[in-house]
Amino acid sequence: MARLRSHVDVLATTIGERHVWRHSALMRAADYVSGELTACGYHPVRHAYETAGVAVANIETVLPGASMAEQIVVIGAHYDTVRGCPGANDNASGVAALLELAARFASRRHERTIRFVAFVNEEPPFFMTAHMGSLVYARACQARRDRIVAMMSLETIGYYTDVPRSQQYPAAIGRLYPDVGNFIGFVSNVRSARLLMQARRAFKARTPFPVQSAAVPAVIPGVGWSDHWSFWQAGYPAMMVTDTAPYRYPWYHTPDDTPDKISIDRLSEVVDGLEHVVTALAGGSARA
Repeated sequence: MARLRSHVDVLATTIGERHVWRHSALMRAADYVSGELTACGYHPVRHAYETAGVAVANIETVLPGASMAEQIVVIGAHYDTVRGCPGANDNASGVAALLELAARFASRRHERTIRFVAFVNEEPPFFMTAHMGSLVYARACQARRDRIVAMMSLETIGYYTDVPRSQQYPAAIGRLYPDVGNFIGFVSNVRSARLLMQARRAFKARTPFPVQSAAVPAVIPGVGWSDHWSFWQAGYPAMMVTDTAPYRYPWYHTPDDTPDKISIDRLSEVVDGLEHVVTALAGGSARA
């Protein structure tokens, strides 16, 4: 729990808003992510490209698999913010979970290869454009014919409340789910439904933390609002883990998206469940 809190505090308070218009802060965030992965014994690689006249980079570290090493599980979270927002929940919470999961898996072996990737340029104006970091990454994977069997995007996962009617939804699905925002959401398009159900089963086997899931058409607003969308464009199965962002979080994309809004104890429970999800997706522990 302490590491999760520290990651959120460094990204959202010490560094603050981080994007191409505050390029030095964006690079400090990249350095922080790389440094934390290195401290876990990884050898992170920056995949750099240029956008808006400056260099930006996705940060990738790889945990090779054993008997099914050619099959790849990608766990990702974006480390940039929208302008004017320190991004404690969107998306320091997701990056904190990414780093914590990477730390827990550093000394383990699994049948499939795991890639932990911190993406740049998820936020507007780059979202769903050729400059979106995860789309750059997914297209490169597609060009190499990488065999990605699962992608999980950790997107805005730190805010929970037990207040009635605190949870909203797109109109198309609103009547199907509870009105209290105390759960973590698993979301995918219809083609990724099998991945979604596998993840849900693994999460529920590890923790009683409330989880709601939806494999629905991608045209429903919010379903594609993160880096998993990029992997759909490349034909890969992908899902999002989220607290539902603007459908619950009152401070979404505002200057008040600060660390005091994050429920670290509940975020920690979610990460415990996600640890079991990653284990299941990667094929469990393999003998050395």
